[in-house]
Amino acid sequence: MFLTFYDFILPLILLTIVFLPLIKVFKGKATAVQAKKRFVTHVSGFFSVVAFVLLLQLVFKPTVFGFESDNTITGTIAQGLGFIAAALSTGLSALGAGIAVAAAAPAAIGSFSEDEKNFGKSMIFVALGEGVAIYGILISILIINAL
Repeated sequence: MFLTFYDFILPLILLTIVFLPLIKVFKGKATAVQAKKRFVTHVSGFFSVVAFVLLLQLVFKPTVFGFESDNTITGTIAQGLGFIAAALSTGLSALGAGIAVAAAAPAAIGSFSEDEKNFGKSMIFVALGEGVAIYGILISILIINAL
């Protein structure tokens, strides 16, 4: 199956429109006031793209970007809530692990730079922070298997 114009070029154009205002900000060539204006432009561009996609879904109900849809819902509310719970357990545990590693890794590097014997002790705390994300993924796997 070949990609059509709508399948390939249109999303690229929309992504370019959304990210174009932030190029100078990422390069560091924009002042704080310009960066704020570009950020507002970026956010409004994002929401306009979302509104455009929703409009396309309303206009082309049977097919949205080439995918057939019969507008039937399969599954129950409990299954939907289970998938939301799995996503939340993975996402929030990864967020918590990121916060833990952000606090533990610089302390571990500082401890290692002062005394090389502290490497093993300090890496244990970094690994414990990363373990939180693994536990979240395991919980989400268990939730999905129960559905």
